[in-house]
Amino acid sequence: MAVPRGDREPGSYYVGVDVGTGSVRAALVDQRGTLVAFADQPVNQWEPQFNHHEQSSEDIWAACCVVTKKVVQGINLNRIRGLGFDATCSLVVLDKEFRPLPVNHEGDPHRNIIMWLDHRAISQVHRINETKHSVLQYVGGVMSVEMQAPKLLWLKENLRETCWDKAGHFFDLPDFLSWKATGVPARSLCSLVCKWTYSAEKGWDDSFWKVIGLEDLIANNYNKIGNKVLPPGASLGSGLTPEAAKDLGLPAGIAVAASLIDAHAGGLGVIGADVRGHGLACEGQPVTSRLAVICGTSSCHMGISKNPIFVPGVWGPYFSAMVPGFWLNEGGQSVTGKLIDHMVQGHAVFPELQAKATARCQSVYAYLNSHLDLIKKTQPVGFLTVDLHVWPDFHGNRSPLADLTLKGMVSNSHKHSTSFTVATMLMLASVFPFKFGTRLIIEAMETAGHSISTLFLCGGLSKNPLFVQMHADITGMPVVLSQEVESVLVGAAILGACASGDFASVQTDSCVSQTNPCKWPVESYDYSLFCNACPQDKPSPLTAVVYPQGQSLHASFWLS
Repeated sequence: MAVPRGDREPGSYYVGVDVGTGSVRAALVDQRGTLVAFADQPVNQWEPQFNHHEQSSEDIWAACCVVTKKVVQGINLNRIRGLGFDATCSLVVLDKEFRPLPVNHEGDPHRNIIMWLDHRAISQVHRINETKHSVLQYVGGVMSVEMQAPKLLWLKENLRETCWDKAGHFFDLPDFLSWKATGVPARSLCSLVCKWTYSAEKGWDDSFWKVIGLEDLIANNYNKIGNKVLPPGASLGSGLTPEAAKDLGLPAGIAVAASLIDAHAGGLGVIGADVRGHGLACEGQPVTSRLAVICGTSSCHMGISKNPIFVPGVWGPYFSAMVPGFWLNEGGQSVTGKLIDHMVQGHAVFPELQAKATARCQSVYAYLNSHLDLIKKTQPVGFLTVDLHVWPDFHGNRSPLADLTLKGMVSNSHKHSTSFTVATMLMLASVFPFKFGTRLIIEAMETAGHSISTLFLCGGLSKNPLFVQMHADITGMPVVLSQEVESVLVGAAILGACASGDFASVQTDSCVSQTNPCKWPVESYDYSLFCNACPQDKPSPLTAVVYPQGQSLHASFWLS
């Protein structure tokens, strides 16, 4: 959160822009943390060959302009005080004049982004890991193919003439956006520490870039990958340039913040919740007892500590990468949401399912959840998939196994009565293993020294009650949700609020007031019995309480 100053202007607004895998979203947020307006816009993706995933920085910037103009319609622009960006940790390549360069064999400069989920650099990352360089201890001992060093090495080895030799600037996507808005090529500490091996304490390590064959990046004090590094929320240059202001429909000169990676913006948006008076295990405990789980196309598990904790197979520790003064460990599961989509949308019944859901004005997943509610009246939900099993690592395992070679599997030994039932079981069977994966990540972090008592969820998948309930049941921990569901956008707006000077710093104390609570009942099951293949007599009913959260957001929790 940001700490308020007494002289802030009443009625100020902040714009948060979030660039996800498939869309750009923007929100207008007031100084109480409430979303006043929201807009989204899809962005193009290309997959020219297997494991190659590309986007366009021009497309993404154009989408940013569309959504930002939408959320400020009808607003007194003089009340907008700051702008913050977050984005996926994709690699943007520009030439010395900041023009796009191709990252593909086709030579198309429009496609100048290697996406975060791109796995083309498998050979390169294996060679990097074989060096066993000391920087690798800060990424869980094994560098991921999703980080930037292997992608850079792939470009040098495969696109030397068309890309590498012409390149003048390599940006993480969040930093590209802040540069585009301000003309300042500074990098966020978040991006460089988490994806580029930069050390908040020591800076760049020349020996690493030399040993992996990228010594040319050292030239001119690392000018191509960043030699001015700022903490997230720091104000950039003179603010929004006139050209960017015209593009975005915002006033020139408003504050623009150093950015965050999208998952880290979500972590910032939820991990500082005020939970006093609700009997949660984390009440009265330090913020280090909380794990923020950002659930979108992939899932990211963000835990912080006062001292560095080295967790095998879990990224980090990263100093001040999300919350100033704290070390961050980041576990993760690749393509969580994408796999669930793949399993459900790939079923033959999906077109009919989609039509029925549309007729009820529901999403496909809300419709399947209602179908599941009917089925599970006859038996506990954990036994519904006793004959259907999914191993979820279709895109490799990020944490805690850190094995990109793993593949997914579906095993089904039972025929269900209807196609809709099969689709429902596939959704359920896809959700289960990710929750057990979360439990494995928590166990790895606690074995290394973390002490976690409560989960704080946000992101698109956290809108699915089944997904949330399974987290509580399988981890045995209470789950806190924000009723202001767009916590990632709130995190981005917090950056803009900090950059504006209206708030002194980005930190975990609340900067805003509270709103009204409500209640509703849910059920919870003990999945330790399910794990041991033992029968359970009946579920125990509990009450999920929605209570005021810091940032003027509601939160709810499920207890198992």
